[in-house]
Amino acid sequence: MDYLERTYREQHRQEDLVHFQITVQETDLDIGVRRERFSPELVGWIEETIRACRKPLEEYIRQDPGFLKALVPYGVPEHAPLIVKAMAEAGQSAGVGPMAAVAGAVAEWVGKAIVKRSRDVIVENGGDIFIRSTRLRKVGIFAGNSPLSNRVALEIRPEQTPLGICTSSGKVGPSLSFGKADAVVVLSPSVALADAVATACGNLVQSEEDLERTIEFASQIPGVSGCLVIKNERLAVWGSVKIMPMKV
Repeated sequence: MDYLERTYREQHRQEDLVHFQITVQETDLDIGVRRERFSPELVGWIEETIRACRKPLEEYIRQDPGFLKALVPYGVPEHAPLIVKAMAEAGQSAGVGPMAAVAGAVAEWVGKAIVKRSRDVIVENGGDIFIRSTRLRKVGIFAGNSPLSNRVALEIRPEQTPLGICTSSGKVGPSLSFGKADAVVVLSPSVALADAVATACGNLVQSEEDLERTIEFASQIPGVSGCLVIKNERLAVWGSVKIMPMKV
């Protein structure tokens, strides 16, 4: 299947950036930075940044295994690591378990670190994206077997960034979803929140009739700036989302 080879990554790569992949255990990132900022040293530093991001999360899960398994909002103590609290808060807002936000939370942590070294940054983690840009960007949408897959894209303006662009699907990818959406895309300044809400929205879509209530649900969550849902040949959109043809 295509998603196993992560061919969808071609939909967000930018010609003016150098893209490269770094894998640390389960974390598999596609990263884009400005050409003049790329170096083997930067790659090594980002790998260490990923390890530093994962370490407190891994240690917390060992102490509190319920955090890993929860499929509903899960409380954590005030002294929990920042990434753990961010995931728990995102899950609480979306009505899902904290691990629904893990890919977005990691992308955001790593992306914000890289921004200190490159003004343009894209970090993609399993379909969940952190983007910071000084120019207009076009991010394509992969929606499995839908006729709209790879045909529509999001236009992202510099003033919208830093921004989280997170995708959930009931048909594509290994992540858990109880729905049947071809793609749900959620935008938020918080990548962890966008990730959790995309999962929650994806769970709501069983048929084409569910598109309207899904974007209505997303619109009620503070911090969410936009939502797009694709099911078969239908598309619904709400908020600060500008769509355009993938190829012009």
